[in-house]
Amino acid sequence: MTANKEQIKGIIDSFNLPDFSKATIREIVGIGKKIEAETGMRMARMEMGVPGVPASEIGVNAEIEALKRGVASVYPTLEGEKALKEESSRFIKAFIGVDVAPECCVPAVGSMNGVFAAFTVCGQCDPKKDTVLFIDPGFPVQKMQLQVLGYKSESFDVYDYRGEKLQAKLESYLEKGNICAIIYSNPNNPSWVCLTEQELEIIGSAATKYDAIVIEDLAYFAMDFRKDLSHPFEAPYQPTVARYTDNYLLMISGSKAFSYAGQRIGIIAMSNGIYRRKYAGLKARYGVDEFGNVLISRVLYCLSAGVTHSTQYAMAAMLKAANDGEFNFLESVKTYGEKAAVLKKFFLENGFHLVYDKDLDEDIADGFYFTVGYKNMTGVELMYELFFYGISAIALDTTGSKQQGLRICTSFVDPAMYGEIEQRIIAFSKEH
Repeated sequence: MTANKEQIKGIIDSFNLPDFSKATIREIVGIGKKIEAETGMRMARMEMGVPGVPASEIGVNAEIEALKRGVASVYPTLEGEKALKEESSRFIKAFIGVDVAPECCVPAVGSMNGVFAAFTVCGQCDPKKDTVLFIDPGFPVQKMQLQVLGYKSESFDVYDYRGEKLQAKLESYLEKGNICAIIYSNPNNPSWVCLTEQELEIIGSAATKYDAIVIEDLAYFAMDFRKDLSHPFEAPYQPTVARYTDNYLLMISGSKAFSYAGQRIGIIAMSNGIYRRKYAGLKARYGVDEFGNVLISRVLYCLSAGVTHSTQYAMAAMLKAANDGEFNFLESVKTYGEKAAVLKKFFLENGFHLVYDKDLDEDIADGFYFTVGYKNMTGVELMYELFFYGISAIALDTTGSKQQGLRICTSFVDPAMYGEIEQRIIAFSKEH
């Protein structure tokens, strides 16, 4: 498996990374592609969180029909098409079980665009609150967004602060009075831990007490496959902080659960209270003080001037079909959990261990990601070494984690490669 070791080392060195531990996901992708191109060895791609199943025909057909109707020649409205806003509101009621008015549901150019807009406004509401708190591990690009904005951040790794321990840790940051927003993903990228109702209640209560806005990133909506969350208007629902505070923004992505990543659409769902809340900081900056108004007519307008017109109709159609019980959007993405079960077995049988392994006393779900470590190797060492065995992944320290290991993404893994992947992991284990 290591016959091309010097060649692969040369490829890695050609990227001139002064510190391999600071390599971005895109650079890791580039290294993997170059290894494939120059060695002929097909890489087992586990680094990039890109959907791996076809887009729903419901969305594709609706978008085609919208284009045929001529929407491409007309600017979309900033606040979103009426049908999309209404179906977004219904979807939140159907699958989360909370009420958000249609006017408070606004399309963004994917959740990344939505989070950037949310950061922008949250950091301008009160000049005393200039810092975003990350409950890590998390999506590295969100910290880059704060670098672009010039905002401050704080973070902690949730690994040692599950359950009741979360409250004291969270309040140790919030009591300083400088936190404008709290952000996390649930299910979590990269660890796939899922915050419990108890933990979400702790976050919600603290957000209310210290007047911080929670940005709940639901990129992997309802993909905790330990329970069936696919039936509209029936419990169980997607867990959410929205049950425990009015200070929230939900980010619902079209990319993963709906496999519509290429068309870049997501929904920012503001609580009814936050949408209408007035802030002196916004008034001073824009002459307008209502949170929702500023987010739509100032920030989103500047960032994208609306979301692609036809794509809004695609998303509206998929949401409507899901709301009406005609489209089980989770059925096709269950393949990620099935892949995770197989890949975990290969790693665990060959000396690896799961890093984030539990949600309190329950084993984590099989899903889009999982995390592995190997003996006393650091995550960066493991990431580097696995390149020589045709496996690419990212180190956890790039995600704000304090643990040593790798994020394994299941989406790009081809089941036809299972046998080969197992042999590569066995070879790695024998040689280490």
